[in-house]
Amino acid sequence: MREIGISHPRLPLPAPGREDNPALFLEWLGEAIPLVEHLGIREMRRDEEKLIWELDLAPSLNDKGTGFGGALAAQATLLGWCWTTLWLRRHSMARDVVVAEASQRFLAPVTGDYRMVCMPEREDGSVKLAEGLTGRGKGRITLLQQLWCDDTLCLEASGDYAVLPGA
Repeated sequence: MREIGISHPRLPLPAPGREDNPALFLEWLGEAIPLVEHLGIREMRRDEEKLIWELDLAPSLNDKGTGFGGALAAQATLLGWCWTTLWLRRHSMARDVVVAEASQRFLAPVTGDYRMVCMPEREDGSVKLAEGLTGRGKGRITLLQQLWCDDTLCLEASGDYAVLPGA
């Protein structure tokens, strides 16, 4: 059981040059952020610069039987946090990540299971993040999240994620 005001222990970094085990990361995430076990995340995978979640709609239903906007916004925000955290872990850095700003545009109702895709807003986003961490000890990246029901884009979101200076 998590306690208010007490940080959850970090997941050990993967060995240099190794990827995180997605199942192990999701298990840790569910312990670190109790809400995660209620989000319906079935699968997490990476495709180059993209982080992709496959999700069940049932835990995020609203009163109309479609996706609840607040739940979808929370998922988009968390997906960006995961993208940034996993990027840091691939670069052997254990740092704190916070969302500084987030916005969403709802384009169509979410009527079935869906996938969320997260990627840097700019092609050089990862490079700029690395430069900030090297030069100033902190960094920032803008990420885009998209929610797709089959071939229908239902949600576009954007978030600014800040990597805090190391302790």
